[in-house]
Amino acid sequence: MMTYILRRIAYSIPILIGVNIITFVLFFVVNTPDDMARMQLGAKHVSEAAINKWKEERGYDKPILWNSEAQATEKITDTIFFQNSVKLFLFDFGSSDSGRDISYDISQRMWPSLSITVPSLILGLIAYITFGLILAFFRSSYIDVTGVILCVAMMSISGLFYIIGGQYLIGKVLHLVPISGYDVGFNAIKFTILPILIGLVGGIGASTRWYRTIFLEEMGKDYVRTAKAKGLSEVIVLYKHVLSNGLIPILTGVVVILPSLFIGSLIVESFFAIPGLGSYTIDAISAQDFAIVRSMVFLGSVLYIIGLILTDISYTLVDPRVRLN
Repeated sequence: MMTYILRRIAYSIPILIGVNIITFVLFFVVNTPDDMARMQLGAKHVSEAAINKWKEERGYDKPILWNSEAQATEKITDTIFFQNSVKLFLFDFGSSDSGRDISYDISQRMWPSLSITVPSLILGLIAYITFGLILAFFRSSYIDVTGVILCVAMMSISGLFYIIGGQYLIGKVLHLVPISGYDVGFNAIKFTILPILIGLVGGIGASTRWYRTIFLEEMGKDYVRTAKAKGLSEVIVLYKHVLSNGLIPILTGVVVILPSLFIGSLIVESFFAIPGLGSYTIDAISAQDFAIVRSMVFLGSVLYIIGLILTDISYTLVDPRVRLN
């Protein structure tokens, strides 16, 4: 097991290096520091002196890869690439273009994001898997047909409709919870109930239909027919055999959203004014704060790779046939 984990970590290093290089090229070669200065200063005819001052304040006046004027190792370390890309591997995110400590901002904003995404993931898995099993159990019946029609209808509705409709109905008309905002401690619960509820409702259609497909595929396999031939009831076969064997594709789907647990939901946090990492990224894009955007891209890549490794490890827990060598 440990050998497998170390090997996967070793495989992930070239991927992170590639993501880092591509991100660096996009931000500093395709879009040069002069271009960033002009966009940040917001002036059509900004002076050269203002551009140079802006680059000097942020360290963007250094050579990109090789500093021939520096001494010894500073020829490499005193460059834009080392200061803004290599240090990311040490999780040294540096300062934003506005001068804020990015690492501190991440440590503060991750908790509002987790307060929404973690309950949404756990409650969502429970609800969607349950609904999927119910539709699979009553397959080809009126319950199944009606459920599939509702799922398709809910999939066809934009997520913005659920957000705006939920804010209007639950927050403005019924006055059950605040429409937007955030607070610390237990006071945060009243601000997170509505985003979590809307997230659950918005994902019912696609997720339930997908889980139903997984369970129906498992129910058509030989081991299910063998279990039924031995006299096991439909319920026991469904929960003991079909559900356990269907967990592998379910785990594969869960890993896709693992990075969002930390980074947060961009749209939801923006609409509900929640100070999480999702709104942090959106604000950085709007303000053209390229240091924050680079950091969040790298962080998302790291979390996705960690999710892939955890998923492969979890396969051994749900399927004894899988062995990690």
